[in-house]
Amino acid sequence: PDPIELIEKYGADGVRVGMLLCSPAGNDLPFDESLCEQGRNFSNKIWNAFRLINGWDVNSDRVSNPVRANEIAVEWFDAKFNEQLNLINDLYSKYRMSEALMATYKLVWDDFCAWYLEMIKPEFVDGKSLPIDKETYDATIIFFEKILKVLHPFMPFITEEIWHLIKPRTEKDFIIIAKWPLVNAVKTTIVKDFEIVIEVISNIRNIRKQKNISPKEKLNVFEKVNQGTIIKMYDDIIIKLCNLNSFEYVDKKVDGAFSFVLKHAEFYVPLSQNIDVVAEKDRLEKDLNYNKGFLKSVQIKLANEKFVANAKPEMVENEKKKLADTEAKIKAIEEQLVSLK
Repeated sequence: PDPIELIEKYGADGVRVGMLLCSPAGNDLPFDESLCEQGRNFSNKIWNAFRLINGWDVNSDRVSNPVRANEIAVEWFDAKFNEQLNLINDLYSKYRMSEALMATYKLVWDDFCAWYLEMIKPEFVDGKSLPIDKETYDATIIFFEKILKVLHPFMPFITEEIWHLIKPRTEKDFIIIAKWPLVNAVKTTIVKDFEIVIEVISNIRNIRKQKNISPKEKLNVFEKVNQGTIIKMYDDIIIKLCNLNSFEYVDKKVDGAFSFVLKHAEFYVPLSQNIDVVAEKDRLEKDLNYNKGFLKSVQIKLANEKFVANAKPEMVENEKKKLADTEAKIKAIEEQLVSLK
C-alpha cells in the first residue's frame, strides 16, 4: 500500500496504529487496510473524549464535596490504570509492541471512555448539563494526561496536539520529553469488585435490549445476596448507568420479574407491561436446556477419576465453581418460569 495515500485517508496516527495492530511479534500477516480505519476511529475516540471533558462546566464551590459516586469512579480508574500500566510496561520489556498497543487501546476505549467517563459525566437537567465538581474534574485531567503519555509512542501527533490544548504549557513542555507515568500500588479489591459491577450493569442493559425496553424507561432492580456481605458503595453508579428508579436489596426472590445470576447474588427486574410472556417463556426454556446440558458435561468431567487425580488443583476447583454457578442459574431460571405461569 502507498503510505502517503493511507495517511491522507486515515491520518498518520491511524496508519501507525493500523500497522502495529496487524503486526504481532513473530508472525507475518497480510496488510489489512481496515485496521488503519480502526486506527482512525481510535483517534476520533480520543479527540471526542477530550472535547467532552473540555466542554464541562466546573463548579469550584464543590471542591470539598465531590459526588460520592464520582469519588468511587476516580478510585477505581486510578487502580485500573496502575494495573494496566504495569502490564504495558511488562509487554514493552519483552518487545511485544502489538500487545502493548492492544492493552493501551483497551485501557483507553473500554476503561476510560466506555466506563470512567460515563460514570462521572454530569447529568442533563432541563436540556442543560450540570457542572462537575472540581475535584473530579482535576483528577480526570490528570488521568487524561497520563493516558496521552502512554499513547504517545503509538500516536505522537494527536497526543502532542491535545497535550497543548488541555492547558497552557511552557515553551519546552512537550509530551515527547515528558516523564513516563509511574506505577503506583494497585488497589486490587476495587478492581475485582468493579468486575462484578460491570457484569451487573451489562446484564441489566442486555435485559433492556432483549425485551425492547426503552433506555428512557426507568427500571427497578432488586438484589438477593446469596453469599458474602452486601456492598452498597457501587449502587449509585449502577443506578446512573442503568437509568434506574431504585436499586434495592431483598431476602427472597421477586415474583414476576426477569432475573440473572452472578456468583454472589441473584438480580430481579420486574416485568414491564409491554413484555411478550410467551416469547419470554420460550427463551427461558432454551436457556434452561442449554444450562442443563452444560451442567451434565461438568458433572461427567468431575466424575472422571483420572481427571480429578491428574489435573491441577486449581483446574478441579474451577470445574467445581462452574458446577455451583450452573446449578444456581438453573434454579433461578426454573423459578422465573414458575413466576411466568
